[in-house]
Amino acid sequence: MSTQLSESAQTRRAVSNILKGSAGNLVEWYDLYVYTVFAAYFQSHFFNSEDELQAGLEAMAVFSTSFLMRPIGAWFFGRYADRKGRKAALTLSVTLMSAGSFAIAILPTTQQVGVWALILLIFVRLIQGFSVGGEYGTSATYMSEAATSKRRGFFSSFQYVTLIGGQMMALLVLVILQNTMDKSALTEWGWRIPFAIGGVAALVVLWLRRSMEETVSEEQVEAAKVPAVAGVAQPGTMKLLFTQYWKPLLICIGVTLGGTVAFYTYTNFILKFMNDTSGIAKTDTSVINFWALFIFMLLQPVYGLISDKVGRKPLLLWFGITGLLFTWPLLSTLAGTKDPFTAFLLMMGGLLIVGGYTSINALVKAELFPASIRALGVGLGYAIANSLFGGTVPLIGAALQKAGQVDLFFTYVTVAIGLSLLVYIFALKNKKSTHLDHEQGHAWEPAVAPVSPGDGRLDDDKDLVDASRR
Repeated sequence: MSTQLSESAQTRRAVSNILKGSAGNLVEWYDLYVYTVFAAYFQSHFFNSEDELQAGLEAMAVFSTSFLMRPIGAWFFGRYADRKGRKAALTLSVTLMSAGSFAIAILPTTQQVGVWALILLIFVRLIQGFSVGGEYGTSATYMSEAATSKRRGFFSSFQYVTLIGGQMMALLVLVILQNTMDKSALTEWGWRIPFAIGGVAALVVLWLRRSMEETVSEEQVEAAKVPAVAGVAQPGTMKLLFTQYWKPLLICIGVTLGGTVAFYTYTNFILKFMNDTSGIAKTDTSVINFWALFIFMLLQPVYGLISDKVGRKPLLLWFGITGLLFTWPLLSTLAGTKDPFTAFLLMMGGLLIVGGYTSINALVKAELFPASIRALGVGLGYAIANSLFGGTVPLIGAALQKAGQVDLFFTYVTVAIGLSLLVYIFALKNKKSTHLDHEQGHAWEPAVAPVSPGDGRLDDDKDLVDASRR
């Protein structure tokens, strides 16, 4: 009976911490995605207003520039989280995102300050990219560590529940404004409203995150304070990552590559794809995207629960194999349809495939690294792949649209998924004992008793701490 009570208490603790951590994730991604959702309305204020396709291409180029800062943000916040704690890093990242959203809400336009408007917009987007670069790895780490051992797939799936929820919030605000404001007012000044909303929401999350529990052990934080000793790699350092964990880093990049390309294709670029290639009205595509993403969001915990039963690898194989087979048919059919319901079904088909990746990818990456280097390893691996491949999807897609070569875009997405499929097949094993299993209890074997998050460490982490103290 006492064991059951203990498990119940652990579950309540996990739920509380994950809700606080995921709320910030939701706001961070809302602030990121609201740019692309409202780009069609504010692009004339910053870019070439005479050619709508050209203005859209330039707007997507600025969106892609924010991804240049993600590896830098992942390095800074990953190091910070592994050395100072997850809570401190997550609080700082949401503060920067809030400041960026407020800044865009009051930015002057090209008509007011000329080219400085574009320069300021790019600068703010770089700051937001820096912030999100740190948010992903740290939140993925935190939610994986805060979860109970038998439900890691379920709990960690809420990272993408809130990530998708952030995009849904942006779409919901768009639908509301489209139905309460005329197009001229929305284009003139209404586009500033969603950025102001994001700034306020981030301040609320900042308050919530004050009561989050830390998952990093005190020993690890203390070890990071000790001056470096020759031959000893401190927690959260590039030296430790590249000398001892470079193979997991490469696997992390490979796991992410195809998934991030597919995710940005079906959740981000698809809005512009439906508008410009399919020729579906903007008001219809907003509704299509909202309901498709809503269902997609609800499915994340379902996929996560499945992974807790059958393992993580089968879900990744589902994504890789079906993505390889059906990406071209789905996108090519979507390009030729003008019927909103058919477009919804095609988008939903793509999202059902991508769910095999999105629901568990954060956990898969977190399981590759020990606590001493987890936030840096997960964050940097994700950021590198995301910057090179995921973040460039809107730009590549828009450029190929403008050139009338959308078939090449379908090929690009398919090849990216195929490359990751090779990683899933040859670099991952199913239900293998992981670093998280050693630290906090095994996900598959009931004989190993769970311990409190952050209290247990692998032997190599203990050796690292002891050596740093000498």
